[in-house]
Amino acid sequence: ELVALAILAALASADFQTAGIIAFFLLLTIIIETRTASGAQRSIEELIKLTPNTARRLDGDQEIEVQVTDLAIGDRIRVRPGENFPVDARIVAGESTVNQASITGESLPVDKGVGSDVFAGTQNLTGLVDLEVTKVGEDTTLGKVKDMILQAEASRTPVVRIIDRYAGYYTPVVLMLACVTWGVTGDISRVITLMVIACPCALGLATPTAIMVGTGLGAKHGILIRSGEILEVTHSVDTVVLDKTGTVTKGEPAVTEVCPAGGTAEGLLTIAAAVESVSQHPLAAAIVQAAQEKNL
Repeated sequence: ELVALAILAALASADFQTAGIIAFFLLLTIIIETRTASGAQRSIEELIKLTPNTARRLDGDQEIEVQVTDLAIGDRIRVRPGENFPVDARIVAGESTVNQASITGESLPVDKGVGSDVFAGTQNLTGLVDLEVTKVGEDTTLGKVKDMILQAEASRTPVVRIIDRYAGYYTPVVLMLACVTWGVTGDISRVITLMVIACPCALGLATPTAIMVGTGLGAKHGILIRSGEILEVTHSVDTVVLDKTGTVTKGEPAVTEVCPAGGTAEGLLTIAAAVESVSQHPLAAAIVQAAQEKNL
């Protein structure tokens, strides 16, 4: 507000150069804030990529390809091995192993059968399954994760709330001082200077920008910060408790040692990799990767 008034005052006094300079730096800060706040948007785009745009809806024995947005609760769909689940659903036929790392952080897949629930964005690894849709759109687990990221970005920290509380008193006081300055000096340039230097742009922009960057970078690295207030008090944390594998690890299994009962380790790894080369299971991929690294 104060900067806008300063620009108007400069224009009123025909000091167009000063008005242009003030407006330029104001726009520059907005551009910087927009670019630094794009982390949350990028993380949401990555989440969206996890869900396919189309699904195979079952109409009797026929498969009809439809847009995911056209699915309704109670519809039956079919998902083949290697595909991602488009919505939250419950398995009604078939069984498979599911990679749920994108939702739960579990590094190993989970076996699923009739009656098991699956989440949108997770990957069907081994079996063909028919499912009944239980949640669609924003109600899916992945949709709620996206909402949490947006809420964290928009949340106001204690510092920002303090600024907002006193802003209603601060601006009138500065305007009164500007009037006094105008009355004493009669110099409009001094009034403009007072308005510009009185505007706490650094504090007003730096705090929300830091929160946006922090939550955005966290989401990019798989860390979901549920509110800006939590991010602000994290500096006082002295103990971190982790409840599952994959939280601070890569979340991907790897072969660390081969212990054959007979023969050589290279021979065993070669045979194991040959057998597992056609599987999409994460353990199979780890064995194949280990063999490739040894040029077997």
